[in-house]
Amino acid sequence: MLCDPDPIEDASLPIAGERFVVDLSGALYWESERLLVVSDLHLEKGSSYAMRGVLLPPYDTVATLGRLGAVVTRYNPKTVIALGDSFHDRDAHDRLSDANRDILSALQVGRDWIWIAGNHDPALPANLGGCVAGEIALGGVVFRHEPTGAHGEIAGHLHPKARVSRRGRSVERRCFAGDGTRVVMPAFGAYTGGLNIRDAAFAKLFGGAAFMAHVLGDNRLHAIASSRCC
Repeated sequence: MLCDPDPIEDASLPIAGERFVVDLSGALYWESERLLVVSDLHLEKGSSYAMRGVLLPPYDTVATLGRLGAVVTRYNPKTVIALGDSFHDRDAHDRLSDANRDILSALQVGRDWIWIAGNHDPALPANLGGCVAGEIALGGVVFRHEPTGAHGEIAGHLHPKARVSRRGRSVERRCFAGDGTRVVMPAFGAYTGGLNIRDAAFAKLFGGAAFMAHVLGDNRLHAIASSRCC
């Protein structure tokens, strides 16, 4: 159902009169602005858990930066916006290895890089490169971490996932939750979980109105009414 044999294809997503390309990695690309958006990288989540005695394989940062590098190479954006919770906790940036710090620095070369502050990383240091902001407005589009339901909003924070059942089989995938005027992006990080779009948080955000789950399949995007998800 969501594992199509077709070649990977881009899909466009309308947001407040603008069209964004959806990348199956979970990123958005605004072609006219040469702007790439990712959300909720949660770098160093593995090391954060290890500090509390929960041992996870310590490869999440490498995996996330690898995916980020691939999508940056694919689009060669002029600007990258990371929509908050780029780091899993307030000290996570200090735990970056030298090698991973070098990877991040290389991705920033020749482009503007904007870190949006999130609830996990509200005080990002200047030595990460790029600049830090609470939110950014460009034309009729506003980029922020926590969604408010405002028109033209692109946000993260909620890590939307959709579960779809068909012929007795259930599949759960990351998705974009949107109604054409605003969208909540999926988490980009390797170790991030997700919140089912049938959760009350989404109903509140969209005011009870119909919205779509733009589900990330193996090879293409699937637009499914949220009411059809389970």
